[in-house]
Amino acid sequence: MNRSIPTHPEFAQNLDARNRSGAIWHVIFQSSTIVGIIALIAMLLNIINGAIGYVAYEGRIDPATLALNGVPIEEQSKEQLVALLQEKLSSGAYNKLEKETPFAERSRSEVYQLVLERIVRIEVKDNWNLWESLTQSQQIKATVAEEYPKATLKFISWLTSDFVSRPQSSEPVTAGIRTAVLGSLWTILFTILVAFPIGVGAAIYLEEYATDNWFNRIIQTNINNLAGVPSIVYGMLGLAIFVRTLEPFTSGAIFGFVESGSTANGRTVLAAGLTLGLLVLPIIIINSQEAIRAVPRSLRNASFGVGATKWQTVWSHVLPNAMPGILTGTILAVSRAIGETAPLVVVGASTAINFDPSSPFSKFTTLPIQIYQWTARPQDEFRALAAASILVLLVLLLTLNASAILLRNRFSRRF
Repeated sequence: MNRSIPTHPEFAQNLDARNRSGAIWHVIFQSSTIVGIIALIAMLLNIINGAIGYVAYEGRIDPATLALNGVPIEEQSKEQLVALLQEKLSSGAYNKLEKETPFAERSRSEVYQLVLERIVRIEVKDNWNLWESLTQSQQIKATVAEEYPKATLKFISWLTSDFVSRPQSSEPVTAGIRTAVLGSLWTILFTILVAFPIGVGAAIYLEEYATDNWFNRIIQTNINNLAGVPSIVYGMLGLAIFVRTLEPFTSGAIFGFVESGSTANGRTVLAAGLTLGLLVLPIIIINSQEAIRAVPRSLRNASFGVGATKWQTVWSHVLPNAMPGILTGTILAVSRAIGETAPLVVVGASTAINFDPSSPFSKFTTLPIQIYQWTARPQDEFRALAAASILVLLVLLLTLNASAILLRNRFSRRF
């Protein structure tokens, strides 16, 4: 029996209305996407604009006067630079540097940085962003020649390999973010180690084992609410629990890494990682639950039908199929954690630290903390350093996310 499409005028009118409504919403969604892309491009261009441009700088001591037998300081060996520091600095200042880190353990680049920072003392007189440098080049050169006749004008990018590999410094020309990058990596490592297994385990229990009763419904409601709690609240929780209550553990005193008492300090990488682990735990649980819930019930029934136990079904069938979705949720959680500042400020991240974290019980700083500290300073050159640090943070975030996406795709192809 042939059935033709109804041609009633009311049906045709309703169909036209639905098509118009669909077209309108299509335009709205497409416009929203375009606006979002434009905003992201504008933000990225603004950051790049601040990280590149002309810089006028001048050393309090002319580096040419520090040449040894005609060899400029840029080409001198580590031993010659150490001798220069010993000659130019007071005995107290030199001994303090030796006590912090023996010169025998410092690299040549670190010693050269100390020469620039402590002896040459390069001072930035003025700097301009990329747009100003490209459009007002002649005016900038004239201004420098008139106001800073002894200064050197150079078109530079603040984001260099040396910038990434140098430790922190109070002088913008010799400042780097190596300590902050290592602190971020250490912190994120412990965040993942804590939050991922606990979050996935909680999701498995709630979806596969928990019964539908009032107690489990309260747990589920609280997890959903915790996902929206401001991050500063987690910082206060971390301060109360991990920094103060569990100080012997987070400081390493209980393991003998530091002396207990006045030298013990719970403001360490471990405390920060545990705090951020609590912050992202609800996100991982909720996303893992959704991924587990999306696994077809027929797959479970087939496993039970061949005699598999509950745990064998979960481990061999449910988890492998849910893993791509679980890793997607973990990517989102790590992306949030790596950019957090407020909880780390409360827990005790340092804003000025000149040594790299070497263990879970080390003092630390992170890239967001470093960016916050530089943007709060009045000098324009520190804001340029902050822009370069933001680019490094974006690259670090994209690298971690890309690694997780590759791992997720590998699970997707396997199962």
